[in-house]
Amino acid sequence: MLIDDLRRREFATPGPVRDQVVAAILAGAKTTTTGLLLGYERAGEPVPEPGQRFAVVDSAGRPAAVIEMTEVRVVTVADIDVRHVLDDGDESVAARRSAHEEEWHSAGMREIPGDPGFTVSDDTAVLAQRFRLVPGLPAGHGPAAGPGA
Repeated sequence: MLIDDLRRREFATPGPVRDQVVAAILAGAKTTTTGLLLGYERAGEPVPEPGQRFAVVDSAGRPAAVIEMTEVRVVTVADIDVRHVLDDGDESVAARRSAHEEEWHSAGMREIPGDPGFTVSDDTAVLAQRFRLVPGLPAGHGPAAGPGA
């Protein structure tokens, strides 16, 4: 399968945060992610499945990596375990919660459910996803060299 045939996977919004996340994936420091189940439902996107591969895109929308899902669980925010948090690159459950709540309570995220008062609580359903980096991104794909590269 060619990288162009894979569903694209975007982490964070384009810019410095996405660039940091993509770098962490490439370095093997990030092997989990968490997403609101409601986001998949509202977008009409299928929930990822173990074995499914994705092309991770950089801030310019170019493929930077290929990941393969190894585990996908529906859990509540309160049930995200410490191992998942650490493998997501966060230092603690509190740090993870703070970072994710800031993102999940942003104006853009509140558009997903169509509810400007939407908030995430301990009972909110999320997808706890574990993945592995697939080595050998085909030549001609991946982050382009540029300023600061």
